[in-house]
Amino acid sequence: MSLTGNVALVTGASRGIGASVARALAAEGAGVAVNYHGSEAAAQAVVAEIRAAGGRALAVKADARDRGQVEAMATEVKAALGPIGILVLNAAIGFPMTGFMDYPWEAFEAKILGEMGAAFHGCRAVVPQMLERQKLDGRGGAIVAITSGLARNPGWGFCAHSAAKAALEGLVRALAFELSPMGIRVNAVAPGLTLTDATAGLAERHKQAAAEHTPLRRNGLPGDVAEAVVGILKAGFVTGATLPVNGGGYVF
Repeated sequence: MSLTGNVALVTGASRGIGASVARALAAEGAGVAVNYHGSEAAAQAVVAEIRAAGGRALAVKADARDRGQVEAMATEVKAALGPIGILVLNAAIGFPMTGFMDYPWEAFEAKILGEMGAAFHGCRAVVPQMLERQKLDGRGGAIVAITSGLARNPGWGFCAHSAAKAALEGLVRALAFELSPMGIRVNAVAPGLTLTDATAGLAERHKQAAAEHTPLRRNGLPGDVAEAVVGILKAGFVTGATLPVNGGGYVF
């Protein structure tokens, strides 16, 4: 799949992994829509960086959990950059880190519904544009969901996050089964511990322990995940897969 001349929408792209993915896609020649919910200044900074490097980019505000806002965002991106051919589902849904016996159902439910809603609404809004492209020039589209290694290897306090990301990986496989015959590939990228502002508050001993648990002996960086997203987008015969980006952590 050629990224040059393509149009990508990256949800939750104002910082961290999403921002790195947006920059990487732009560097490959794609026009990029940088979605944000509350961090407009950060999103505009990513857009400015992409444009300064000669790329095309647009900041678009939407709560990825809200169907109406997502549909409006998809329409705005199409009008500004063209039909969307790449969707990266990266919007972060917050959750409390609490043991299961103390976990409030309301917080658990909000995480699961938020994760599924963001993926469901994003795909429903963008897939029609991908099918339109398929009819026009045969290019189809590709969807990549950012999941987590915690979907497979859970940790204390992450019961809602693990369950939500496992559900997202299940949706990826189901959509790959349904959409791939239409020319739309659907895959997931599952990072291990990645050093972003979201993990900045994690105790250094936990980061070190995670690094020691990987054959590469380090924590992940946003660029590591971005490289994996670009790679799986270019892998034209891969669909329904989850690519771990964890320094070999599954070896142990």
